[in-house]
Parts: sequence; structure tokens; C-alpha cells
Amino acid sequence: MSLINTQVQPFKTEAFHNGKFVTVSDETLKGKWSVLIFMPAAFTFNCPTEIEDAADNYAEFQKMGAEVYIITTDTHFSHKVWHETSPAVGKAKFPLVGDPTHTLTNAFGVHIPEEGLALRGTFIINPELVIKTAEIHSNEIARDVKETVRKLRAAQYTAAHPGQVCPAKWNEGAAVLTPSIDLVGKI
Repeated sequence: MSLINTQVQPFKTEAFHNGKFVTVSDETLKGKWSVLIFMPAAFTFNCPTEIEDAADNYAEFQKMGAEVYIITTDTHFSHKVWHETSPAVGKAKFPLVGDPTHTLTNAFGVHIPEEGLALRGTFIINPELVIKTAEIHSNEIARDVKETVRKLRAAQYTAAHPGQVCPAKWNEGAAVLTPSIDLVGKI
């Protein structure tokens, strides 16, 4: 079953964020756009490159009123040390969320039971806690956060403009479509 247009399930866990341990829950996500970026584990090879990419684009997420959450199956304690010891991870100004009980990885369908790790999954969630995008792929392939930014813009645009859709490669300011019988077979 697809997670698209379903509600985020209730959860509560701990994160390392800006030098402190904080609680993150479904209530934390409510009322703003959220981007959940699942990674296999702390202290891996590809993950710091993705965190650095997210950090380099964080100002753009904030301009759009969105918070970024990096999630691994480690604890928030591991994330503290990872943040302190990796120059790339140290750039993160967003929460590094621990999921040692695998509650989130299971709820979002990214858990690898044989390994106790997560697949690389990216989810955009609207302020009403509805999942609007989902991307899941194998762990040897790192993501490009610019595409996540583009998808967030499209999700925000279509939320603000019901009845319109964003075509392939849509970027902010580009033409959109208003589906109608007149467009069938014309594109």
C-alpha cells in the first residue's frame, strides 16, 4: 500500500539538535511542512555527503517554511558524537533523529529487518501531517537535495492552487496545467 496521501502515524523519539537533546514527535511536525530524510546509520560513508547537501540547502528549506529531519536507526547519543566528529555532519542545523526502536523506519516502509538499518527514503509531509511525496531507493545511491527542494515547491504550489498540476521538470515560475477534457490528447 502506498503512503501517499496518508497520515503520519503517531510517534515520539529523541534527536540531537543545535547542541541539545530534543523530543521529536508527530506533534512536532504539525503545522509546517516537513522533509524526512532517512539514512541507514550514523558513521557511514555516503550519509555525511547527503547531510552536507541538506545543510547547504537548509536556508532554502527554511525560506519555504519547512523543517528537515535526518533519521537513522541510531540513538540521539550517536548523532551527537557524529555531529561533533564529522565536518560534513557538523554543518547540520536541523534535527538528527534517532530511531533505535525502528518505529519510524517501519512506519515509513524503509526498514531493513536483516540489517537493522534503513533504506534511503525521502518524504515530504504537509502541515496537516499528510505524506505528499515518497522516494525510496537502495543505500549505495545517494540523493540530490535540490530535487527534494523542487518537489517541496511543487507540493506547496499544488496545495495553494487546487485543481492545478505541475508537469515534468516543473520549477517555480514555470507554467502549470489545469486538467480538463480539452487537454486530453493535446499534450
